[in-house]
Amino acid sequence: MTQPAPHELDVVVLGGGSGGYATALRARQLGLSVALVEQDKLGGTCLHQGCIPTKALLHAAEVADAARDANAFGVQATFEGIDMPAVHAYREGVVDRLYRGLQGLIRSAEIEVVAGTGHLVGPRSVAVGDTVVTGKSLVIATGSYARTLPDVEIGGRVVTSDGALTLTEVPRRVVVVGGSVIGVELASVWRSFGAEVTIVEALPRLVPAEDATLSAQLERAFRKRGIAFRTGTAITGVKQDESSAFVTLEGGDVLESDLVLVAVGRGPRTEGLGLADHGIALERGFVVTDERLRTSVEGVYAVGDVVPGLQLAHRGFAHGLFVAEEIAGRNPRPVVDTGIPRVTYCEPELASVGLTEEQARAAYGDSITTYEYNLAGNGKTQILRSAGLVKVVREAEGPVLGVHMIGSRMGEQVGAASLWVNWDAFPEDVAAYVHAHPTQNEALGEAALALAGSPLHAHA
Repeated sequence: MTQPAPHELDVVVLGGGSGGYATALRARQLGLSVALVEQDKLGGTCLHQGCIPTKALLHAAEVADAARDANAFGVQATFEGIDMPAVHAYREGVVDRLYRGLQGLIRSAEIEVVAGTGHLVGPRSVAVGDTVVTGKSLVIATGSYARTLPDVEIGGRVVTSDGALTLTEVPRRVVVVGGSVIGVELASVWRSFGAEVTIVEALPRLVPAEDATLSAQLERAFRKRGIAFRTGTAITGVKQDESSAFVTLEGGDVLESDLVLVAVGRGPRTEGLGLADHGIALERGFVVTDERLRTSVEGVYAVGDVVPGLQLAHRGFAHGLFVAEEIAGRNPRPVVDTGIPRVTYCEPELASVGLTEEQARAAYGDSITTYEYNLAGNGKTQILRSAGLVKVVREAEGPVLGVHMIGSRMGEQVGAASLWVNWDAFPEDVAAYVHAHPTQNEALGEAALALAGSPLHAHA
C-alpha cells in the first residue's frame, strides 16, 4: 500500500472492481492524480467471485461433456468423474494470473492504493482508518453482493454463488432457486459434472430478461440435457438437516436435494458507506444518477453495479472509462444499456444486444420485422454438433434494433452483433461484407442476407 499525498487529489475512487479500476486507470492515462480505495482484492467480484471463476468452471464443464461424448467424434476416451480440488486449482490459477496482471497495471500507472474499508466523511472525502483522502471528484464503485430471500438462512447446504465456487465435491442433487443468468450458468455446470438439477423460477420462463425466443430455445435444450425446471413457481421456504435440503414450493410440493443454490440476483453494495449522510440520493439501495453518471452531489459520480440497470462487468468498465473522460472534460458519449452486449455462458450459450422483439414492438409498434436463422444450416454448428438460432429484430426498412443468439460458443459472436446495433446498421449494409466459411459468425451474415432479400443457405 502507498499512502496518498496530503493534498487534494483529482479523483478518489471508492471500490477497486471492474468499474473502479477502469476509472482509475483511464484517469491516470489522462494525467489526473488518483487514489483507489479497496477493502479486499483489486478486481472485485468479477475477477474473484464472478465472471472469471464461474467461466472457468463452465469451461471445465465443457471439457467434461467433450470427454463424455468423445466416442461420437471417433475419439476413444472415457469420462471417469470430476476431481473438484483439481478443478479449483485450475480456476484459482486463472484468477491468480489475471490478478497479478491487474496489480502490475495499477503499479505501473502509479495509482495510489489505500487498502481498507472506506466510508464518506465529507461529500468527496473517504476515510480508511486514520487516513482520509479527498478528491476534486469522487467515484462510487463499490459493486454488488449476492442477494438472498427473506427467512432463508445461507450456510451449510444452502449457498449463494459465492459458496458455489468452493464446493469440495459435486452434489448428487441440486435445486437452483432462480432461473436467470447465475442460476442457469451454475445449473449447466453441475449437470455437466453429473448432478441432477432442478431450477425453480418465479417468472413464467427461464432467462426472463432475454427475448422470448431464446427462452424457449434454452428450455428445449435444457430438457434435452436432463435439466428439470419449474417456471411460474414461487418458493415458500427452504430448510435443511444434516443430510438434505428441502425447498417448499407454492402449492405445497417439496423438492429434496443435497444442495440449494439461491440465485435471485445481486444487490448494490452501498450500506454503511455514509452516502445518504452526505446528500447522495439512493433508491432501493442503488445510487441515483443521470445519464452522465452524476449523482445528486456535485463532483460525485457512480459506476457499475451500484447504478440501476444491467449488472455486467463490461458495463462497469464502460462506465469507468466514461466517468474518467467526463471528469477530464472530454465530453464522452454516454453509455446506453441497450447497446451493451449480454452473454449467458450456460450450454448452449445465449448472446444478445439491443432490443428484444417485445421491447421493439413497444417502442415502434408494428413497424418492425424479425428474422430467425436456424443454425441447422450452419456448417460449423454441425461440426460442433450444436443447435440454435440467430434472431434479428429490425425497424421495417430501417436499421437493426436487436440481435439474439443461442448455440454453443455463440457468445464469441456478440461483438459483431454489437457493431450492427450501435452503428445503426441496415441488414443491406452488413450483407455486403463477406463472412468466413465455415464459421458460426457466418450465421450472422446469413441472417443479414435474408433480411436484405437475398438469402443463400436459408429460405426467404
